[in-house]
Amino acid sequence: MHQSKFTDRQMVSILKEADAGRPVNEWRRQHGISSATYGKWKAE
Repeated sequence: MHQSKFTDRQMVSILKEADAGRPVNEWRRQHGISSATYGKWKAE
């Protein structure tokens, strides 16, 4: 299985940024994640 470069705690904090209303494309680029990764994290 592929190991993520983000810990669970980091994933949660990144997703909280999205819930706070910050533009999605802005924080996705800053953290270096794709839209597919974002969708996968939201599904979990």
